Amino acid sequence: MKMSPEMIKAQENMKPGVITAEGFLGEDDRNLVDIILQDEQEMAALKLDFDKVAQKLKKLLEVGEKGLDEPITYENFEIFVYEARGFLACPFEDGIFRKKVAVVKNLKNNESIMYSDLSIHLLEKHHFLQGKGSKFRLDPEKIKKVLFD
Repeated sequence: MKMSPEMIKAQENMKPGVITAEGFLGEDDRNLVDIILQDEQEMAALKLDFDKVAQKLKKLLEVGEKGLDEPITYENFEIFVYEARGFLACPFEDGIFRKKVAVVKNLKNNESIMYSDLSIHLLEKHHFLQGKGSKFRLDPEKIKKVLFD
């Protein structure tokens, strides 16, 4: 699908070395619009709502922060939150976010995901889950297994 100038700029910002050393696209060679469209279709097929997923991720991050750099157990999750110095800009150029990272493990099935404040923003506002192979990719099937199984 054809990309707008804003999407072209965002995709340029996602390349390795622009905002982060690894970038946001992993080994994905699709254009940004195609990545988003395919992930939206997969989320819909799995009956996952972007806003509900974002709210759950925010809640788990908030709870995990109470662990003060130690893992804590909440409901059926083990949550570990840590913060590095500094901030990251959104590649869509609409915000700056602390380098706060959460690792959430579902204790029933041992599946886990890693995400950041920026990951939540990208999911909620842009429906961007990052490219396949990206360190912080929020794969829809993995989201379902970790958060809702």
